[in-house]
Amino acid sequence: MKILFICNQNKHRSKTAEKLFKAKFHTKSAGLYNEKPVNKAELSWADLVVVMEDEQRKEISKRFPKEYLQKRIISLGIKDIYSYNQPELVEILKEKSMKIFHFN
Repeated sequence: MKILFICNQNKHRSKTAEKLFKAKFHTKSAGLYNEKPVNKAELSWADLVVVMEDEQRKEISKRFPKEYLQKRIISLGIKDIYSYNQPELVEILKEKSMKIFHFN
């Protein structure tokens, strides 16, 4: 499975998730408001798009309405209060992944 993780800047949450799950899946990460924001090709590549907050899902629907309707997009509900690879962030990602990806 190819999973694209998206957050605002692609510095902390999505980068951590990309690294954390790369042993089990094909992963990439992207941001919405950085120098090189997510694009149609990245969305098309993914089997599953995982955003960190519901607002990011809404932004994807505005920027890419066609791709949005064709993708399974899941929001993890993780606020932008963590740094890259912060232990608390890793634990939250693992906990939420058990419910979404059905593994531990």
